[in-house]
Amino acid sequence: MDLHPGSLLSKYKPLASAYDELVDGSGRPRDHAEVAVRLLGNLTVEQFIQRQDLAELSLINQGVTFSVYSDNRGTEKIFPFCIVPRVIAAAEWAKVERGLKQRMAALELFLADVYSEQRILAAGVIPKDMVLGAKSYIPQLRGVVPPKTVRLHIAGVDLIRDPQGTFRVLEDNLRTPSGVSYVLENRVVTKRVFQHALERLGVRPVDQYPMQLAKTLNSVAPDCDRPTSVLMTPGPFNSAYFEHTFLSRMMGIELVESSDLFVDD
Repeated sequence: MDLHPGSLLSKYKPLASAYDELVDGSGRPRDHAEVAVRLLGNLTVEQFIQRQDLAELSLINQGVTFSVYSDNRGTEKIFPFCIVPRVIAAAEWAKVERGLKQRMAALELFLADVYSEQRILAAGVIPKDMVLGAKSYIPQLRGVVPPKTVRLHIAGVDLIRDPQGTFRVLEDNLRTPSGVSYVLENRVVTKRVFQHALERLGVRPVDQYPMQLAKTLNSVAPDCDRPTSVLMTPGPFNSAYFEHTFLSRMMGIELVESSDLFVDD
């Protein structure tokens, strides 16, 4: 693809030690990322910086921030955002999706076992001390069966690519994973920065997530005619408070703190 000498990517060279999401080793745009490369290639460095600044300003104006307790310069930080899109081919994502579903099913079975018969520990597949000595293991919950037997309602799986481009799982966040609100807000900003580009690429939407989450919560509620779902937050000083307020608003459910709740009978 021919680029103007003053364009953003005119001197761009991929690193030999890493997988490049946009171009292959020879610098040729990957098929599924060609539209993204063309969009970026038509920008000058000054235009790119301007769009990056506008994107960050939009996030600030919308209050898309998170807290950093260890930073003495202030606690509220804008969520890091780069306007360079990471485009994944549909066929490749289909494989990743199948693998993630399989992984979550295995983790669900693992948790069900360690909180019941613990056959995996008896068989020596995993050392007992690794599980029973973990800070997050709660022995009092052994034998407790959650509603609809579901323990993993949502999961935050951190994915990376190795130098060959293969997706690898860095870690599984299964307790209270956060971050999806930033995904949704980033998508809105991307649409503003690159108008009509997502439609041209045929990018899958993500805006249905809050409703899917609400549906998931209601699906595991104890049997009753009208289950009540709430989103519990530690309060405005929590690092993920923006996400708590965002999701409660998008799902149409109450945002509560522990002091708002009581047990009747």
